Amino acid sequence: MTHTRFAFVKANWHSEIVDKALEGFLELMPSENVDIFDVPGAFELPLMSRDLAATGRYAAVVAAALVVDGGIYRHDFVASAVVDGLMRAGLDTGVPVLSVSLTPHHFQETAHHKSIFSAHFVEKGREAARAAQMIVDTRQRIAA
Repeated sequence: MTHTRFAFVKANWHSEIVDKALEGFLELMPSENVDIFDVPGAFELPLMSRDLAATGRYAAVVAAALVVDGGIYRHDFVASAVVDGLMRAGLDTGVPVLSVSLTPHHFQETAHHKSIFSAHFVEKGREAARAAQMIVDTRQRIAA
């Protein structure tokens, strides 16, 4: 059975920026083939991605978040846990789980930074759409 559906999971932290990845993804993927899910933050992405992948409904799952240094904890710890968890979700389920989870070295809540990262997330969403289609096409060739 060939799957034509994709799941797109996005963190609500910094949603005004993270949502731009979905915009870029939908520029290249038909919206009727994409189910969209929200989670509170980046740390919840791996579990939700694994659960979605395990349903067998999706050709791929895309997870998007912006992990920034909030000054309280080391954001690189969170980013590493998220990316490792997303990889594990894909390996455990056999469904590609793609990351648009970005961790800038320096992010400030300024109009300038928000503008830069918003544009960057649109492009990362497009890249995720291309990657999702490529991996699906490649896996279909292997299965044939």
